[in-house]
Amino acid sequence: MAAFAGLGAREEAGLLLEAGGGWRYVPTHQYLSDPLGSESLFVMSTMMTTTACGRPRQSQLGRWLRFTLFIALCASGCAGPLPWKDAKQIALEKERYGLTADQRIKELRQQAQDARDAAPAVKAAFTRELVSTMLAEHDPRVRAKMISIAANFDDDAARAICVGGLDDPDATVRMAACDAWVDIGGSEAVRHLANRYRSDDDIDVRLYALRAIGNLGDQEAVPVLAEALEAADPAVQYRAVAALKDVTGEDLGNDVNVWREWAANPDAPRPTWSLAEAWRSLF
Repeated sequence: MAAFAGLGAREEAGLLLEAGGGWRYVPTHQYLSDPLGSESLFVMSTMMTTTACGRPRQSQLGRWLRFTLFIALCASGCAGPLPWKDAKQIALEKERYGLTADQRIKELRQQAQDARDAAPAVKAAFTRELVSTMLAEHDPRVRAKMISIAANFDDDAARAICVGGLDDPDATVRMAACDAWVDIGGSEAVRHLANRYRSDDDIDVRLYALRAIGNLGDQEAVPVLAEALEAADPAVQYRAVAALKDVTGEDLGNDVNVWREWAANPDAPRPTWSLAEAWRSLF
């Protein structure tokens, strides 16, 4: 409430509310003390003032009052839904759109943990259900998590998920499948990762597959890595060299030609590469 010089009358800011089938003028201070009261069904965006005669008129402070009202609504609305957000509508939206991706991932983690501690029949039922869920899932992040979960189960359904993930339309999911096969390991992992390196259209996925092959640390991977040394793309060559270091435990430097010679005859004697030797060769 404030007195304005020159007006000759007291003015009080307020707003119009719809209540009981009609409109009612409420002073701002009264509304702010109880903005979510049962009678405050709908708030007009137009701020009003009233003169001493009781006639409402447009306020020059409308913009400031709207801001004040917004802050008050935010502060008081934390305890419950806003007046125009019906609780029934919220429930319907949840039912219609389901859980968010993060919520689905959280639920999957819990289900997987429960299944790992359960009997074999329960584990098998979980992975079979996971196959169906994977086929219906539209979010790549959730599919990637499903593949990661499947890698921890050793049955046909879980392996089918990991194999299928390598052909997923989303590159990030295919990369997640590469990680899953690193966790699984063995000859089958070498074979699947080699196929992904050779066949993928995305260079990032091909490089990721080569790194995954190196992470396997399996000598069976040497032939496919030697093949990658002959690739035209220098990035592929470099990644193959890094993977060969991981697989063989050898460190012959980063010269692709040296590694090609090694791949042609791994048993041939050769000096071990060192940083000092590389530095001396420059001068």
